[in-house]
Amino acid sequence: MRQADWAEEVARKLLEVPLPRRWAHSQGVARQARTLAPILGEDADLLEAAAWLHDVGYSPDLVDTGLHSLDGARHLRYVEHADDVLCSLVAYHSCAINEADERGLITELTSEFKPADPFLSDALTYCDMTTTPDGDPIKVEDRLAEIQSRYGAGHLVARSIRRSSPHIVGSVRAIERAQSEAPIS
Repeated sequence: MRQADWAEEVARKLLEVPLPRRWAHSQGVARQARTLAPILGEDADLLEAAAWLHDVGYSPDLVDTGLHSLDGARHLRYVEHADDVLCSLVAYHSCAINEADERGLITELTSEFKPADPFLSDALTYCDMTTTPDGDPIKVEDRLAEIQSRYGAGHLVARSIRRSSPHIVGSVRAIERAQSEAPIS
């Protein structure tokens, strides 16, 4: 069984019923991940698995710290027995380190999970930040504005996204460059 198939089932179990919009977003992020297969090679399955799982920490059954990336990565490690690279991709996705800092959880995040490969992290950020909450494609700038609007300027998620925006946009641009430079098959 492909890792992505397993991940889809885990995400479905945790998100589909309690959080249908989050489930729609995860489906869209996974679709974006599949478009990156030509530039990922043997890591394509891993990235798609991370795309399915990146937001499982929002599941009401998993919320512990309030940092969904940390809660999700902990569940994947301790309950699902996922490999460390997959857990790290989920733990750090879309500049979660800045939200961890805002929540006072940076020590927990950095002591429990090592940062993932930068290119794979950029690829997951690309997938997440070019997908709307409803699972549709969106430009990164519009996605960042949508997050700001949804949470409101003073919310810690909005603050962390403002801090993360230059890196998020840089990640998206790096993946777009890699796609444009990839040989056409």
